[in-house]
Amino acid sequence: MKDAHLWAVGYDNTERAEQIRAEITKLGERHSLVLLETAVAVRYADGSLTLDGVPRVAALDFSRNSLAGLLAGLALGAPPLTAAAADSLVKSTRRFSAEVGIGESFVAEVEALMKPGSSVLFVLDQDASMEPVLQGIRGLGGTVLRTNVDMDRARLIQSTLAGRGPKG
Repeated sequence: MKDAHLWAVGYDNTERAEQIRAEITKLGERHSLVLLETAVAVRYADGSLTLDGVPRVAALDFSRNSLAGLLAGLALGAPPLTAAAADSLVKSTRRFSAEVGIGESFVAEVEALMKPGSSVLFVLDQDASMEPVLQGIRGLGGTVLRTNVDMDRARLIQSTLAGRGPKG
């Protein structure tokens, strides 16, 4: 998945990212966008954070086989896993991160930018014809907080979200 793009687009309220996810999903259904995955993070007024509706706690690094880390993860609400299931989960996460070039640090950096009462839409996509994508996102709003694409493409997407980009 060397041509995968990850976008984190921020919104100033807790509902907007989910609304925009519905619009982005429609683009994928119309085959205007090769949509691989989406997720919505919400930081509530009290500072708590959810990712797709699930409370999010600080990421734990299981790659060092830390017994303390595993116990902390279990204590913080992770469902109990057998050793084989936990090993499989860690391996698949590492493989996906290596293939796409996206790690937990990407999500953590975006979370650090989130203010209380805001939301972020994460979109993972692959190269597609830009014209239908630009038409589909024109004027939807939001701020590109972080991405793994070149700056020219990021500026084009940001201006189109703001309604200033190329018209179709």
